[in-house]
Amino acid sequence: MTDQAPDADPDIPGKPTSASRTTLSHIMTHNDTNLLGTVHGGVIMKLVDDAAGAVAGRHSGGPAVTASMDEMVFLEPVRVGDLVHVKAQVNWTGRTSMEIGVRVLAERWNESAPATQVGSAYLVFAAVDADGKPRRVPQVQPETDRDRRRNQEAQIRRTHRLARRRAIRELREQRAAEGFED
Repeated sequence: MTDQAPDADPDIPGKPTSASRTTLSHIMTHNDTNLLGTVHGGVIMKLVDDAAGAVAGRHSGGPAVTASMDEMVFLEPVRVGDLVHVKAQVNWTGRTSMEIGVRVLAERWNESAPATQVGSAYLVFAAVDADGKPRRVPQVQPETDRDRRRNQEAQIRRTHRLARRRAIRELREQRAAEGFED
């Protein structure tokens, strides 16, 4: 697997992973809770999307929209009073899209214990121009062994996403040809 998309634009200089990496931190309050008294998963998902969107915009140098969210995993509940850190970075870039990896950590706001990972997610963003049309993005330049591993794993996830979409489309076409309605 290569670190660059095969159709990378040589006129757009690549950017290192560290150029757009970011952390968003937020203290969870009672307004963020669900019926069980823990922080609602949707609140965490919003923070994940916000951090990933900031990274995508920084990396692409302009607007980028969420195209998909993969594998949102909640490992531990988040509680009122937790200081949540959402760490995001570009893992992979294509011609107009980017995979952003996100780790969610939580620590008590008034304790000095280390933060615990409470979730993770992978999101795909598409860079768009002022008219909402796709635009090219700089290729990400992984800097560390960890960045290179994340880049390779992102390529595997992309292959699986595309294969899944293709298989579903083919199944729907086959069922339509057989006279089944949706």
